[in-house]
Amino acid sequence: MLIEQTISKLHEMRLHGMAHALREQLQQPEISELPFEERFSLLVDREWTHRDNTRMTRLLNNAKLRLPACIEDIDFKAPRGLDRSVVLRLSQCEWIRRAHNVLITGPTGVGKTYLACALAQRACRSGFPALYLRLPSLFQQLALARADGSYPRLLKRIGKAKVLVLDDWGIAPMTAAERRDLFEVIEERHGISSTIVATQLPVNLWHENIRDPTIADAILDRIVHSAHRIELKGESMRKRKKTLTDEINSGT
Repeated sequence: MLIEQTISKLHEMRLHGMAHALREQLQQPEISELPFEERFSLLVDREWTHRDNTRMTRLLNNAKLRLPACIEDIDFKAPRGLDRSVVLRLSQCEWIRRAHNVLITGPTGVGKTYLACALAQRACRSGFPALYLRLPSLFQQLALARADGSYPRLLKRIGKAKVLVLDDWGIAPMTAAERRDLFEVIEERHGISSTIVATQLPVNLWHENIRDPTIADAILDRIVHSAHRIELKGESMRKRKKTLTDEINSGT
């Protein structure tokens, strides 16, 4: 009865991992042979692991990543110019601690979004809050927020992401409002947090897409000059996988 009260108190104190571990210990007669210090250490380790897993799950849910990607599943064999050493170095997350950026460019289908999501997923696993947004969706959200008065709150929420993924950059030329909004987002993050840009548009065409030389210079200065650049090439991986699947199905 006393043990049940103790377990109940652990749950009330939100020490759920420790409570579950204690209940498991009670079902292991041999555990009594261990010294108190070792048994208590096992309880603390379980609580630590529980909290770490809970935090990672929360970070991944909040990140809203488009794909369930991870560094371990990246295909380095496909001929698309992806350097394993560069990706593994980025997976150490030192670039996040230094508030650097990552630019991923290349034609459609070469895995830009997957790579961006994999880096963001690694960030979450390392304890850094991340957020995935398609740039057109970001512009829509900012326009609506400006209309209903929640613009500052939305900027604050975006700013909390230590890693912000901006996918589909350069899908269409920016309007005056869009380029001002983008500058606000980038300016708030500059030198503090990291941004991953995934785009088909080469960096040398960004000025034309932004359509304002002054704002374009300001945005590029804050993103490109402190960025790790990954330039992918080759044919669409989706097309390549479909071809392989068709060949297997046809028996060739």
